Amino acid sequence: MAHAKIKPLNFLSVFLLGVDGIVGSGIFLMPSRVYAKIGDLSALVMPLAGISVLMIALCFANLASKIPGDGGAWLYTYTAFGKFAGFEIGIFTWLLGIITMATEISAFVTALRSVVPSLNQHRNYLIVALSILAVLTILNLFGSDFMDWVDNISTVAKIGVLVAFVAIGLFFIHPANFNNISAGVSDGSSLFGRFNAGFGMVFYMFTGFSFLPIAASKMKNPEKTLPKALISVLLTSAILYMIVQLTAIGVSGSSLANDNVPIAASFYHFAGTVGYDVALVGMLISILGVALSVSFSTPTIASSLASEHQLLPRILGKQNKRGVPMVSLLLSCGICALMLFSGNYLFLASAIVFTSFVQYVPTILAAIKLRNHSKLPRGFRLPGGNLIPVIALLVTLYLILSFSLELIIAGVIVFALSGIWYFYDDRDRQANGLRRDIAEIDKPF
Repeated sequence: MAHAKIKPLNFLSVFLLGVDGIVGSGIFLMPSRVYAKIGDLSALVMPLAGISVLMIALCFANLASKIPGDGGAWLYTYTAFGKFAGFEIGIFTWLLGIITMATEISAFVTALRSVVPSLNQHRNYLIVALSILAVLTILNLFGSDFMDWVDNISTVAKIGVLVAFVAIGLFFIHPANFNNISAGVSDGSSLFGRFNAGFGMVFYMFTGFSFLPIAASKMKNPEKTLPKALISVLLTSAILYMIVQLTAIGVSGSSLANDNVPIAASFYHFAGTVGYDVALVGMLISILGVALSVSFSTPTIASSLASEHQLLPRILGKQNKRGVPMVSLLLSCGICALMLFSGNYLFLASAIVFTSFVQYVPTILAAIKLRNHSKLPRGFRLPGGNLIPVIALLVTLYLILSFSLELIIAGVIVFALSGIWYFYDDRDRQANGLRRDIAEIDKPF
């Protein structure tokens, strides 16, 4: 019996999917952290970061319209720079999912600290965080049939809290609260240094855009739909973030810098304890929903890269009788557990930006290299020749200023270990008469 043809996603579906993918835990926890760095300037950084990310996103859109499939950064890198580069970016794609899972779990426990002060103790923080991870791991063993239901509840909770916050909070803004141009809490560092750190935090809030080009193969007329969707999604998200930040500053004033859960704390100013509790519960549901969703997708990505795309080591593609990629699942959750030991939400968020940075650079360079490739379709052409990729590359390189030395060293270590893994995996494939090449369906030429 013939299978029903899957209806391609139209513009509205892609737009909603994009906004839902970008707006995550960052909007609930970052407003106070960014304000603590750069004060009222934090509201202006929101659209600035959105426009900066748009330059990078357009490079993804350009390559997605040229190269078929749903590979994203690793496929673009493989096409432009070969097997080893594709392998490394494949590793970082998988690692991004793991770090995102750890970040969302950390965000959940960080938010809980507001009502459970004992979680400020590292031991208690770890017990709760690792317990959540254990539950997510067990749920993975039962399949993902309920994921659509979880995603819907998470989305409703997230959007509901933000809409209510802005719609009501705008009436309680005090203009006098906009009197802090430099920073909410001075730590003795220069404004330039604090701005770099603040920009990195805001940039984290936009990193979810990169999955949209991966879904390009499911879109209706992707050459036209994807660029329009990316522009609309990023500008909408930037405007939403700016309005939420302005509302939080206008309602809470300088006290915003010290709020652990800034949106819920601002709710308290005009809706009392009930408003605080409702906002906190909505936020926790949203964050937990994202964590659950990522816990399912991350092992699947690694398994797919290993078994379907012939890129990552074969062992990651092994599945049990129920089709669960056990090796990828256990390894992903094991690495996630190690990351949770940091106990630092901001460090994990910065790690997401760094891992995204590693994928952005080769993707932008691939857009430049493959711009006029004779064997690739014309696709969506970037206006201005290489101007947008060059701007995107400069923006991406600027992010280095927001990374700590420890994070950069950790990234270099991961890159080196991945290179060693590549060597041994190559030897394993040769011994078993297997090719390193990615699957035929992934090859654009």
